[in-house]
Amino acid sequence: MDSAPSPQDTAAEPSYTVAVRALCAFTARSGDLDRRFAPTPSAEEGVRGHAAVVARRSASYRRELPLEGRWGPLRVRGRADGWDEAAGRLEEIKTFRGRLDTQPAGERRLHWAQLKVYGALLCAERGLRTIELALVYYDIDRAEETCFHERHDAAALQHEFEQRCAAFLAWAQAEAAHRQQRDAALDALPFPMPAFRDGQRALSVAVWRSAQRGQVLMAQAPTGIGKTLGVLFPLLKALPARGVAPGLDKLYVLTAKTPGRAIALDALRRLQPPSGGSEPALRVLELVARETACEYPGRACHGEDCPLARGFWDRLPAARAAAVADPGGVLDAPTLRRVGLAHTVCPYHLAQELLPWVDAVVGDYNHWFDSGGMLYARTTEEGWRVAVAVDEAHNLVERARSMYSASLDALELRAARRTIARPLAAALRRLERVLARVPEPALERVPKRPAGGAAPPAAYRAFDALPDGLSEALHAALAALTQAMLEAPAAQPEPAALALPLDVPADAPERVDAAQRLRELGYTLGAWLRLAERFGAHSMFEVDASRSGAGVVAPGVRYGLRNLVPGPHLASRWSTAVTTVLFSATLRPEAWHADLLGLPAARLAQVDVPAPFAAAQLRVQVAQQLSTRWRDRARSLPALVDLMAAQWRAEPGNYLAFFSSHDYLQQAHAAFTAAHPEVPVWAQSRAMPEPERAAFLARFVPAGRGIGFAVLGGAFGEGIDLVGDRLIGAFIATLGLPSVSPVLEAMRERLDAQFPGRGDDYVGLYPGLQRVVQAAGRVIRGPEDRGILVFMDDRYASPRVRALLPSWWPQPTLLRR
Repeated sequence: MDSAPSPQDTAAEPSYTVAVRALCAFTARSGDLDRRFAPTPSAEEGVRGHAAVVARRSASYRRELPLEGRWGPLRVRGRADGWDEAAGRLEEIKTFRGRLDTQPAGERRLHWAQLKVYGALLCAERGLRTIELALVYYDIDRAEETCFHERHDAAALQHEFEQRCAAFLAWAQAEAAHRQQRDAALDALPFPMPAFRDGQRALSVAVWRSAQRGQVLMAQAPTGIGKTLGVLFPLLKALPARGVAPGLDKLYVLTAKTPGRAIALDALRRLQPPSGGSEPALRVLELVARETACEYPGRACHGEDCPLARGFWDRLPAARAAAVADPGGVLDAPTLRRVGLAHTVCPYHLAQELLPWVDAVVGDYNHWFDSGGMLYARTTEEGWRVAVAVDEAHNLVERARSMYSASLDALELRAARRTIARPLAAALRRLERVLARVPEPALERVPKRPAGGAAPPAAYRAFDALPDGLSEALHAALAALTQAMLEAPAAQPEPAALALPLDVPADAPERVDAAQRLRELGYTLGAWLRLAERFGAHSMFEVDASRSGAGVVAPGVRYGLRNLVPGPHLASRWSTAVTTVLFSATLRPEAWHADLLGLPAARLAQVDVPAPFAAAQLRVQVAQQLSTRWRDRARSLPALVDLMAAQWRAEPGNYLAFFSSHDYLQQAHAAFTAAHPEVPVWAQSRAMPEPERAAFLARFVPAGRGIGFAVLGGAFGEGIDLVGDRLIGAFIATLGLPSVSPVLEAMRERLDAQFPGRGDDYVGLYPGLQRVVQAAGRVIRGPEDRGILVFMDDRYASPRVRALLPSWWPQPTLLRR
C-alpha cells in the first residue's frame, strides 16, 4: 500500500491562514514570562529605526518583502524586513533601547524563529539551497547596529518550518472548525427577546447596513430602548462570511467604565447561540487592567519575582485549552482567574494570549484607542478584520484627550534625581534644563481675560511649540533610566513549591517602592517622548508655576502636553476597523464629535433613533428667575434651595440634584440642610469608594422620599437605572460649564483657531449640555416611567440651549417669582 501523503503534499485548499509572527509566538516560546520594564520604542521610532538601517544597505536591498507558503491546510504569510539580493542575506530588524546583553533569552529565540520561517519561505519560493540569515538589533538612542549572522541549509529550515506547522496544526484545524460552527450558529441566531423594543429595530438596521458598507456610524439612541443589544446583535450577524464577502474575525466592544463592561458581557451572554456541540459557538473574552487582575501587586512580571510568571510559557498550552473549552463561552475576569490559578499562570497575560482564539472582546476604550492599545497592536500585527462598538461614545472625546496628554512635575523630577544613580541623575538634570526653556515668544499666545471673569494668573502659560531639544533630552533620559532599571538589584526568587498566594518578603516594601518609582517615571517619560514626536496644532505645551495644596501655594512647576483634538491620533483606528459604531444617548451636536474625533467624512454615517417616550411622561420646568453663573451663585443659593424644597413638598418622592462641581454641591447641600432640615438628603463625596456609591444608590428605594446631591458628569450622572418611583425627578443647576480658568481660555483660543467661531461651544457649551442630558436621562428609563425635570438657571429658557436638548421633551414651563 502506498504511504499516505504528507500534509505538505496535499492539494487541498488552505482552510486556515496564520501570520509568521503568530505561528512562532505559538510554537517557539518556553520557560518564564519576562515583562520587566524596558521603555520600548514607539511605533514612530520603530519605523525610523528600520529606515535608518535600510538607508545603510546596498541598492539591491529590498525592504518589506512579502512571503507566503503552505503546509497542508495551513497558509503561512508575512513580510520579511529586508532581503539583499546581491549578498544573499535575509534580515529581521528589531529596534530597542537599553542593553542588549540583558535581553531575555526567550525573546531572542522568538526573533530567530521568525527569521528562520521567513528563510524557509524564501528558499522555497526562489529555489535557494542555502541562505544567510541576519538578526539586526538597532539601538535607537545610539544609532548603532548589532548584527548576528547565521548560514542555514534550505532543507533544515524547511524541516523546522514543518515542525512548527505540525505543532500548530491541531489548533488551526480546531479553530477552522470553530469558525465554521460559529458562522453557522450566528447565521441562524434569532433576536434574543420576544420582540424588538420601539426604536431598537431601527438602530439594529442602521448598524447592519453600516457594517455591510464598511462605515463609521454615529448612532444616537435614547436610553431605555436596549441600545447594547440593538448594536451587538447586528454586528454579530455581520461576522460570518457571505458569498464573496470575507466576513469579520472579531468584534470589539469598548466601554468607558466598569459598569459598561458588565452590561456588554450580559448582552453577549444573551446572544450566545446554541452550539450543537460540547463547546460554545461564541467565545467572549473580558480584558481588565493589569492592576485589577494582578495577583501579586508590586512584583515584576518575570520568573524571578512572580510565581505565575515562572514557567508561564510551558504551562500556557494547558491553560489555553481549558479556557477555550469553558462551557459558558464567556471568559470574564473571574473565569480567567479560576483557570489561570488552576494552571499556575498569570490571568492577565493568559487573557492576552487568548486573543487569537476568541470571537468577541469586551474591554476599556484604552485597549483600542490608546497609543499602546493592545487590541489595536494585535489587530494590525495579525491582519484581523474587526468590528468595533464604542459604548457611551459621548465619553470618548475626553478619554481620548487624556490618552494623548501627559504631565510632568518638576518637584517630582528633582526628587527622583536626588535619589538615583549618577548617570540617570545627569540625564534628568538635562531634561529639567530643557523644560525650563520657554519657547519663542512669537509662538506664544498668552490667555486673554475672559468676559466677566478674573484675569488668568501669570503663573500659567500655554504655547504652540515645544522647547528646543526636548525630544533629544527625553531620549537620553529614557536610555539612562533603562540602564538604571537593568542594573537595579534583582528580587530574590521564591521557592517554586510555595503555595498561592505567595507571602511577600519583609524587605519587599522598600524594594517595591524603589522599583515602582523607576517604572512610573519610565512610563511618564515614554509617554512624553511619544507625544513630543507627534506634537502639532492638536496639542499645546503648558507651563504652570502654581501648585496649590490645602490652600497654600507651593513652589514648583508642572509641565504639560495637553491634547485638545484627538482626531489625528485616532485616524488609524478608524481606518483599521472594517466598521465602527459609536453609540450613545447624547451625540449632539454631531459635528462637534466628528471634528474632535477626526471621524472620516467619506465613510461617516449617522442615525438618530426617535425616542419611544411620550412628552406626557415628562414635565420640564425652567426657573428663569435664577442665575447660577459663577458671580451669582452665592446670591441665588437661598432661592435655589427653597425652590427644591417647595417642589419636594408638592410632590414628595426621590429626587437627584445635580451640580457642576463638588464645591458647588457642598455649598448647596449645606444651605439646604440649614434651611430645610426636615427633608432627607444625602450627598456624593469626592473620590467616593465603591461601597459608599452603593449606599448612595441604595437610598433610592421604591416609594422613598429624599434628595440625593450629585455632580454632573460623575458616577451618578450616567449608567444608573432607578426605574419606576425609585426616582421621580431631577434638579439641575447650571449648564454644566467648566469653571473659568486660564487652561480653559487657552483651550478655547486654540480650538477657535482650528474651528473658527466654535471655540466657546466646543470647550464649554456642548460638553456641558452633554452632561446635563445624561443626568436628566436618569428620570425616564422605561415606557411606564413618569417624572419631572427642574432646570435651575435662566439660560435654559434660551432657544439656542433648548435646541440642543432632546427633541421629545415637552416645551418647558417657565417658573417666575
